[in-house]
Amino acid sequence: MSDGFFKDVAQPISFGGLDSNDPLTYKVYEPDRLVLGKRMEEHLRIAVCMWHSFASPGEDMFGSGTFDRPWLGDGLDPIAAGRAKLDAAFEFVAKLGVPYFCFHDRDIAPEGRTFAETKARLEAMVDYAGEHMARTGVKLLWGTANLFGHPRYAAGAATNPDPEVFAYAAAQVKLVLEATQRLGGENYVLWGGREGYDTLLNTDLAREETQLARFLSLVAEHKHRIGFKGTLLIEPKPHEPTKHQYDHDAAIVHGFLVRHGLAGEFRLNIEANHATLSGHSFHHEIAYAVANDILGSIDANRGDYQNGWDTDQFPNSVDELALAMYEILRGGGLTTGGFNFDAKLRRQSLDRSDLFHGHIGGIDTLARALLAAAAIIEEGALERLRGERYAGWAGELGTSITSGRATLDELERKVATGAIDPKPVSGRQELLENVVNRQIWASGSRAGAGAAKIG
Repeated sequence: MSDGFFKDVAQPISFGGLDSNDPLTYKVYEPDRLVLGKRMEEHLRIAVCMWHSFASPGEDMFGSGTFDRPWLGDGLDPIAAGRAKLDAAFEFVAKLGVPYFCFHDRDIAPEGRTFAETKARLEAMVDYAGEHMARTGVKLLWGTANLFGHPRYAAGAATNPDPEVFAYAAAQVKLVLEATQRLGGENYVLWGGREGYDTLLNTDLAREETQLARFLSLVAEHKHRIGFKGTLLIEPKPHEPTKHQYDHDAAIVHGFLVRHGLAGEFRLNIEANHATLSGHSFHHEIAYAVANDILGSIDANRGDYQNGWDTDQFPNSVDELALAMYEILRGGGLTTGGFNFDAKLRRQSLDRSDLFHGHIGGIDTLARALLAAAAIIEEGALERLRGERYAGWAGELGTSITSGRATLDELERKVATGAIDPKPVSGRQELLENVVNRQIWASGSRAGAGAAKIG
């Protein structure tokens, strides 16, 4: 191990409350604070991602990297550099005081000259990560394979027109799924970074859908073959880098899974920024997943309203997150999933401590959103008003329609005789919005009130 990459940060980051002037303290997040009978840490299940935080040099499409990441330098021994990267990552996660991390295979082990060399590098780094996990108690929320970065995947992985690329991607996923199992990972994510098209002029849509379904089936079959107990997740994204991706949003992925008999094998890893890129709110995507029992895990971040791309910024809006958190709580909360900070520093955030500031702010935002959502649940006003709006469906007419007893002829006769003559009813949207805002505002004062804790 190195002497420490974040030497100036105490271990771990502690709770300071809203009155704390120390930027390296949590203002809201208290792991042991009870919220709806469960510890805050157990509600949020926070994870740090390897790719943005430790495998990125801070570059963008207009400029080279700006971050202080010595393990990313040219000409370094890949194993030594990989070990240095993991040293820094586990030091950071331990000092941040959160329970999980996430990784792509290429985040911890660069590709070799041959598949055998690539496999050996991955296995060595997985072993080293396992040593860190045993030492720190940090766990793996999920692993995944990078099936988009290498030039071989320029036309996709599972949906590539070349079956050899399909086979290579399958072999790569096999390695990472097995590595995830070795590290006790609680989920495995498939993100189709380039599973889409740039132009329909050279694309066979039907064939590519069949290929993608077969690829997912192979992964599910191997999960059962090796006895992996974690959850398989698919992460929807509408476009970027492709013009259109087949995993555009939650509803499209769900329809795909149902169509191909895979609905029981996969759940969704929903990202806030991907939701907004698809033209939906994060709230909508979560609500859809909960309504259809396919919510698995969350990538916590945000976009920029003035940019039409995936900026992956740290979340800072309690207003937006509270509604998503409300749907999660309504659905029973997360099980094997968690909140992974798929968020990156801005290119000008050069100090090593900036990585702490980004995560601390995002974690506090999640914590306060949790408190607001829990208060909405406890108050019950939204549920009551929603129930009143649909109350007619519990009556004779409503049940006769939904049970199939009522026919079009019968309904027409009731309308024609005047037995049915509906009048518009207020949707009361403004009242509902005020109910939500009241709890969001109140959560600020409750955040530092020292609620009940375990211990």
